[in-house]
Amino acid sequence: MSEALQQSVSEDLEEPVSEGLEEPVSEDLEKQAAALKQKAAVLGQQAAALDDADELRSRRALFQLGDLDEDVYLDGNSLGALPAHVPARIADVIQRQWGELRIRSWDESGWWSAPQRVGDRIAPLVGAAPGRVVVGDSTSVNVFKAVVAGARLNPGRTEIVVDSTTFPTDGYIAASAARLTGCGIVPVEPGELASVLGPATAVVLLNHVDFRTGRLHDLPSLTAQIQDAGALAVWDLCHSAGALPVGLDAHRVDLAVGCTYKYLNGGPGSPAYLYVAERHQHAFDSPLPGWNSHADPFAMAPDHTPAEGVARGRVGTPAILSLLALEAALDVWDGVSIDSVRAKSLALTDFFLECADSYVTGGVSGPGSPVSLLTPLAHGERGSQLALRCANAPVVMERLIARGVVGDLRRPDVLRFGFTPLYTGFADVERAAAELARVLAEVAGELPA
Repeated sequence: MSEALQQSVSEDLEEPVSEGLEEPVSEDLEKQAAALKQKAAVLGQQAAALDDADELRSRRALFQLGDLDEDVYLDGNSLGALPAHVPARIADVIQRQWGELRIRSWDESGWWSAPQRVGDRIAPLVGAAPGRVVVGDSTSVNVFKAVVAGARLNPGRTEIVVDSTTFPTDGYIAASAARLTGCGIVPVEPGELASVLGPATAVVLLNHVDFRTGRLHDLPSLTAQIQDAGALAVWDLCHSAGALPVGLDAHRVDLAVGCTYKYLNGGPGSPAYLYVAERHQHAFDSPLPGWNSHADPFAMAPDHTPAEGVARGRVGTPAILSLLALEAALDVWDGVSIDSVRAKSLALTDFFLECADSYVTGGVSGPGSPVSLLTPLAHGERGSQLALRCANAPVVMERLIARGVVGDLRRPDVLRFGFTPLYTGFADVERAAAELARVLAEVAGELPA
């Protein structure tokens, strides 16, 4: 049982029924507190047993997180934790590769080939074969490349469909791509996609997992719908890569993009990646044909001749420090099955909901509850985060963070908790749910602040 809940129960028993009265709390309240204490003991034991049986438990030691009794970090869906070995690796890059070898490191340290090499490290995590992922630039830039190139792969069509619930930058970029290619923009919720597909649809840009709600969209089915209409499917994997199986090759996705600083733990602002299906690589026409994507970059020719393969997705000189930090961070995935990650992700989110239902007044989404669940309960529709609607979300999250439970806020009223299976444990989850219940009660005036 968490210390926070023990303290909460004790204070419940010590508080008088109303201000100014000396009598002890009522017998009913004592019974409620005793029942809650018993539930917490059971859930604490359950958390310990789940942690003992967790095949990924040893991975936590690979991260710079501190002891289990310190902060509970549930914001890996925004910024992944630091793998502990990365600083030493980057020190070598700075001191030896840059400081001593200098320009020679483009060859001798493998800097030039890093975008494709690191792409091949990411490929298995998104279900892609080698040679189909290249790393570089930001997610926004890669969305632009993918959408414009997708429209150019599908000439004669005049519409770009975009997920209307998407992360805003995807919508901004898609609208710009539409203007550049002479297409119209068609926003639609993913569940209504079939209603807008037709002979004019060139490209469809969708998010695999909704960044606000954590809803997981059906990538295989939606990709098939898009392609049956003669269009190309572009998927944004920012909130799914490293949290669940994606299967880009198996489901014949055309193009995909994703960031690397969330579940892949690449660090703040680490470079994004672009996936180009092998069948499209020979005709992939990037709207940003930089010198790095030239077939002979050091010829310095006045005209651009695109390189073969996924290197066509490169643009300019890669950001080596952040790229090699990402490469080092990916070591934590060696020997890890993405299916095991998914199984633990679902177990963590299920357990959080079980604990919150026990601790929060009214449960999650129950009568009188101060929170309601936005994330689907069905496993097939759930990513690796839980989103709770809460009228007092800003103050609740502020107090949670002060108590050592770090989630994040999506204004105006959404609390988000990300569950990163490589380093989040079940004891973390129990403690987070207990702290959430205590803060919600404080904010509602049920307990002293």
